[in-house]
Amino acid sequence: MDKTQQLVQTSALLFKHLAEIPTGEKRTQYIETINQLLDNRGLLIEQLRNEGFQMDENDKTHATLAKLDNGIRERLDLVMQAIKQDMKDLQNTKKHERQYMNPYSSVQVMDGKYYDKKK
Repeated sequence: MDKTQQLVQTSALLFKHLAEIPTGEKRTQYIETINQLLDNRGLLIEQLRNEGFQMDENDKTHATLAKLDNGIRERLDLVMQAIKQDMKDLQNTKKHERQYMNPYSSVQVMDGKYYDKKK
């Protein structure tokens, strides 16, 4: 099989995998699969570059590859945004939990303190 066809297949598989973003326990496996597919795709792209591959806008396979690349970038951005939002929510949850456990930790009042000046 030709390397460009392998690249198209890998890109299509990655594009399909990025279609929906799981939550919870499935997310770890989902991200590992994304990393594996991106590594395979990067290896194929590097091999094609070493062979002197040039994009031809008139070639149907190359046009499909360009569309898949744009779609992959958009979907990866969505995945990244979802992960960032989950991390932000987790940080807020931790902050509110600490605040609930010790509601007066942020209050600094000097009332009630007595300083003895005698020696």
